Amino acid sequence: MKGQQGFIGTSHQAHSEHHASWLAAAWHTIRRWEQLAYEREQLARMSDEMLKDIGLSRGDVMEESERHFWEDPLKK
Repeated sequence: MKGQQGFIGTSHQAHSEHHASWLAAAWHTIRRWEQLAYEREQLARMSDEMLKDIGLSRGDVMEESERHFWEDPLKK
C-alpha cells in the first residue's frame, strides 16, 4: 500500500506541474500580446522622420498597427 500512496502523490504532483506549466505559458502569451500592442502603438506615434531613420514608411506602420493583437510576426 505504501507504494500506491507514493504513486498517487507522484501523479498528483505531475498534474500540478503540468497545470503550473500551462499557466506559465498562458501568462507568457498574454504578456507578449501586451508587448505587441504597446510596440504597435509606439510605432504609430512616431514621426515620418523617425520612421525613415529605422527604414519604415507610414504605410508599413499602418499595415502593422491594423494587425490583431494576437498576430505575432515572430511566430511562424
